[in-house]
Amino acid sequence: MKEDQEWADVLSPQRRNWLRRGGLAVAAGTIAPLSLAQTAPAKKPEPGKSPWGYETFKAPTPRPPNVRPGEQALPAKPRAYTDIESYHAHIYFDEDSYQKAALIRKWAAERFSVELGDWNLEPRGPHVTPSFYFGFTNDLLPVIVPWLQLNSLGLTILIHPNTDDPRADHLYYALWVNRSQPVNGYSIQKPGPDEPRVEQIYPNTRPTVKIERA
Repeated sequence: MKEDQEWADVLSPQRRNWLRRGGLAVAAGTIAPLSLAQTAPAKKPEPGKSPWGYETFKAPTPRPPNVRPGEQALPAKPRAYTDIESYHAHIYFDEDSYQKAALIRKWAAERFSVELGDWNLEPRGPHVTPSFYFGFTNDLLPVIVPWLQLNSLGLTILIHPNTDDPRADHLYYALWVNRSQPVNGYSIQKPGPDEPRVEQIYPNTRPTVKIERA
């Protein structure tokens, strides 16, 4: 059959020889399992030396430092919710879902006074896939969160608060719509001495559409 021939063409001569030997062994009733070494010629090592040397297998297994925020010691009391000064919503997309992201972006800008950021078509900061974000004030939280839940169009959305601990904001204090995905928070640092204590947002949209209500 045509399909069988196509598969046969894909198989390497070595693989065909292996199958042929196996078929003959089955016919003779004496199957001898072939090891991987028997099915592929041994590769000669490349000339040169490993940069890791030849004693690396003797190295002890180290314990990495704790980089998870908030786990250095148990807190004596809860954090005040008023430490949150604003929020960010990060909408993630790819080459198959960018039109959905564009629609959410348009809808949000039409309905909410937010700080709308540029398109990020490559990983940026702790975000490992293309995305865009908008920042919003605390008073919009009870509206924007359910709005995004109902209008995510199936995209992954990260919603995080803005406090003086941006690493914890992204890794510990985050809310996810639909599903979570990796966030590279290891390099996130607290603001420097000449920077605001908490990341500031400056709304740059002018809503023209009333939010839909039932």
